Order: sequence, then C-alpha cells, then structure tokens
Amino acid sequence: MNTLETLFIRLKTAQKQLALATRKEKDRALEGVKAYILAQKDSILEANAKDVERARQGGMKEALVDRLALNEKRIKEMVEALDVVIRQEDPIGRVLDGWTLPNGLFIEKITVPLGTAAIIYESRPNVTVDAFALAYKAGCAILLRGSSAALESNRALVAAIKGGLSEAGGYPEAVELAQSGDRNEVDEILSARGYVDVVIPRGGRELIQRVVQGARVPVIETGEGNCHIYVEPSADMARAVRIIENAKVQKPGACNAVETLLVHRDAASAFLPQVARTIAGRVELRCCARSLLILEPLQKELPSLLLRPATEADWATEFLDYILAIKVVDSLDEAIEHINTYGTRHSEAILTNDLASMREFERRVDAACVYTNASIRFTDGGQFGFGAELGISTQKFHARGPMGLEALTTIQYRIRGTGQIRE
Repeated sequence: MNTLETLFIRLKTAQKQLALATRKEKDRALEGVKAYILAQKDSILEANAKDVERARQGGMKEALVDRLALNEKRIKEMVEALDVVIRQEDPIGRVLDGWTLPNGLFIEKITVPLGTAAIIYESRPNVTVDAFALAYKAGCAILLRGSSAALESNRALVAAIKGGLSEAGGYPEAVELAQSGDRNEVDEILSARGYVDVVIPRGGRELIQRVVQGARVPVIETGEGNCHIYVEPSADMARAVRIIENAKVQKPGACNAVETLLVHRDAASAFLPQVARTIAGRVELRCCARSLLILEPLQKELPSLLLRPATEADWATEFLDYILAIKVVDSLDEAIEHINTYGTRHSEAILTNDLASMREFERRVDAACVYTNASIRFTDGGQFGFGAELGISTQKFHARGPMGLEALTTIQYRIRGTGQIRE
C-alpha cells in the first residue's frame, strides 16, 4: 500500500457523506471549527513559533518568514474568513438552467461538489484553514500538503479543525494532512487517479511547474505573480506614488505585490524621483538605462537609495522581496507588449486619467485581474468578498482569478422524462 493510500480512501468515503450534507449541517460544523481554533490559539501559536525559529535558522529571507508567521491578529483573520464562508450561500444544488425539449424531456443543470481535492502549497499556514473551509462548504474532501517549513503549524491547525468537526457533528475524515515532509508525497498525490479529482498547486514557479508537468490527475493551475503597474502622464502623481508604495512594500512576499514599474517617458522625469524619495532605504531599484539616468543624480540627496542596472532576467522575475524593477516606455503599446511578454497573467494595473487608455489596457492585457487606479494588492479572495481563497488561478478555463467556493463545484445535468426513447 502506498504511503497516502489510507488517507485517500478515508477522504473518498467522507466526501460521499459530506456531499449529502445540508447547508445547516455544514455551517454548524464550520462554527465548531471556528470555536476550536480560538480555544487552541495558544498551542497553534506555539507550534508556529517553532516553524518560524527553524526558518530563520535556515536562512529564510524575512519577506518569506512573514508569510509563515502567525500572531493573534492573523488567527483572528482566519476566524473572520471562516465567518464569511459560513455566511455565504451554499454553492451546491443551485439550479443554473432548465429547459424542456420538443420530445418532452426536461433537462436541469445544477451545481454539485467537485469531489476530493488536494492542495499543495508553500509556507502560509492560513491556507490550511482557508482551503479546508471552502472545500467543506462546497461538499468536498481535501488533502492538505503544506511545505515542511510550516509543518508544526499545519499539524496544530488540522488537529484543531478535526477537533471542531468532531464536537460539532461534522466529518473530521473529510480533511487530512500529508505530513511526512517527504517529497515523494507530492508524486503520490499527482498520481492518485481514482482518488483525487483535482490538484491545486499554490506557491512559486518551481512548485507549480512540478505539479503541472507531473500530474496524472486534473490540475487547476495557480500562477506566480510577476505583476506590473504602468503609469501614464495623465495619472494623479501623488496617488500613483501611494499605490506603488502599497503594492511593493505592504507585503512584498505576496504573489500580488508589484515586481515591475513601467513609466511613460513623458512622466518619467517628474514621477520617478517622487517614487525614489518615498521608498528609498526600503526597496532596491533595478533600473533600465533611461530610469537610471533620471535616478542616479538623487543618490547624493538620498544616500540610502540603492540602484542597480536591470538585466533581462529582472523583467521575468517574481522577486518576492524588497526589489522593484523599473522601465521607461515610449507608449501604451510598449507597456502592454512588455506586460504580455513578461507577465504571468496574474494582476496588472494602469494608473491614468485617460479613459481611452484605460479601455485599451483592459481590452488587451492578458491577465486574470486588470486594475485601473488601484493597488494590485487587492487580488485576494478575502478582499473580493469570498472570505477565503484556494489560490489565484491564472489559467483560462473553469476558474480564473481568486478561487472561492465556485472553484470547487462542477455541474450535473438531470434529465426527467415520461418514458421517452430515442428513435
């Protein structure tokens, strides 16, 4: 028997039972989990502290340590996300369409659970709770395979989830944690045809490509976030500086942080120094030749301003760090071409007061989320009102953008007749 086969069988059995649960039963179970997480808060934080200490000793950069770390505020946010999922309508059993054929057959199209899901993810312990909550509400069982960096945190969280489900009369076998830390677990999940209905990778390029290329089961592909902000001459410059600061500095290790700033040549001389003064000492700037010429004279005024010439590789890099690539472009067309060449179809933004430019940008940029005059940091299931998310899908079918409850549903056609036969 394979290492995870017992878990696969347990999940499959529990999913069949969970699929029949009413909204009231599922919401009661999620309320139980919410209460249990709060009751076990201290033990969860203690487990997380071990992960954080081990990560720092191993040399993990602080932007990624921040993704791993939990505190009372983040525990509270987990519980609030559960609340939002509980308040949402049950996604199962919704009638999407219905019609009667000339022969009298009545056809109904309804939503049903996708089945048993597996999510393979890195670092963030909040994903453990978010993914479970969405799966449970959607009538799906879920196998959680977090990174070894968050193993103690995930063990504590899954123990709390199972405890809450047990006390509230739910199905604790509908959530399992692959916890050996062995990389072979991933290969076993990707080969689990007949047990796992969908795999969702959530993490960096290496993880996502490994899953996409090695999977023998269906994959909903989430993407790395090589995201851009393009600034036009018509933009409100003060507002643009605040947006860029937020998109880079607020959480640089997030997939929806900005990695490249594109500035129209007619705005560059006035705008780039404003950006530099705002983020000097916090962010390293990797500049094209034209932006370097504009910013180098500021180094006498701003000794903390760290400038480096950009390389071709920088345009294609998701830094996940306090690093921002900068390029001056000659036109909207050039900005769009750059984004569609180097972007990862995640989140892109234009800062402008030109309606025609906004519409052209929205029409031509290939991304799941396209912003005008706002920080791209809002690409998030919680911020979109989903309460939680499974990840940001950058593919073009079934699910795209932040994935909430609907991403874990599929459809069933129900056909009712009165004895019709096909001639």
